Amino acid sequence: MDFLKRGIAISFNKKVLPNKVLILLGARRVGKTAFIRNYLSTIPKEEYLQLNGEDIEDANLLKERSVSNYSRLLANLKLLVIDEAQNIPDIGLILKLIVDSIDGIKIIATGSSVFDLSNKLGEPLVGRKNTIYLFPFAQMEFANQENYKETSAKLEERLLFGSYPELEQYPDWNDKINYLKEIINSYLLKDILIYEGIKQSNKILDLLKLIAYQLGQEVSLQELARQLGISKNTVESYLDLLSKVFVIYKVPGFSRNLRKEITKSNRWCFYDNGIRNAIINNFTRLETRTDVGALWENYLASERVKHQNYTQKTVSNYFWRTYDQQELDWLEDENGNLSGFEFKWNENRKAKIPTAFAKAYSEATFEVINKGNYLDFIT
Repeated sequence: MDFLKRGIAISFNKKVLPNKVLILLGARRVGKTAFIRNYLSTIPKEEYLQLNGEDIEDANLLKERSVSNYSRLLANLKLLVIDEAQNIPDIGLILKLIVDSIDGIKIIATGSSVFDLSNKLGEPLVGRKNTIYLFPFAQMEFANQENYKETSAKLEERLLFGSYPELEQYPDWNDKINYLKEIINSYLLKDILIYEGIKQSNKILDLLKLIAYQLGQEVSLQELARQLGISKNTVESYLDLLSKVFVIYKVPGFSRNLRKEITKSNRWCFYDNGIRNAIINNFTRLETRTDVGALWENYLASERVKHQNYTQKTVSNYFWRTYDQQELDWLEDENGNLSGFEFKWNENRKAKIPTAFAKAYSEATFEVINKGNYLDFIT
């Protein structure tokens, strides 16, 4: 496939600004480097300097924290690009000094983990940075190159293998499976396992398996802790780290005024179906699976999150359920306006708005999302 125009392109171009740092965050292998390479291909080489935070020699160029050093390094340049910036010690203070002292310089920094970059950049760069997130390919990006027939033919593949960019190179399904296993073994947890204080990498993988098997369900931290033989606080910290390296994300329960609404438990979704299926090593065809409904829900939720990010919508996402089993798969709160959605893989299965929800939130809209209309929901 030719370079696919990414959903962040327009907002990215607008946010590369003089004396500002644009931070591009995303999981490893989602295409940050390819995106930057394509962006730089439009700029004369003599106008920018590109460094890699994982290269010791590159990192050493920034080590001496002085105006004279950076003035020398960036003389006659308009743009500084730093890949994997979280690997450079004191990167926040370094970038603060550069943007404050070198007039007109633009900076792009990429990273694969929030906890590193936010900790190292947050305080020094208050008022000096913008942040953009990049995810695996989104259907709204594929739509630029696919017709409806092609998209329909690819649906099962995307529910099983997800949308990591390099998968497009592998037409053979076994090659896709091997690639996803390699992602997990070599890249997925790299940021977490080098993070000080993480001694039990096997517990993190076991936790991910438990989350994967409970896809679309509320998760009990106490139960996870019991099954893993670790404390509830450790489970919470591991879940937090996994969300910060873009493996999973939390969907909380929604409530405004009903005592019987469930609010204390959360559901956890995977940013990518392929990663979820690789963790439990299950790539069997949809026709023989028992978790198709959960895969469908996770796919729609992750695609919706990508769409919200790329279209810059300010939306809070929830699920909704009561103790007497009335529920909504997905609920969005956009500036106080509520929109409820039920996800149905089987187009023949009817669904209506839960009575308790309709009564409590009469102003909310409701829609069933199935294979007949899902593209309108995610593109």
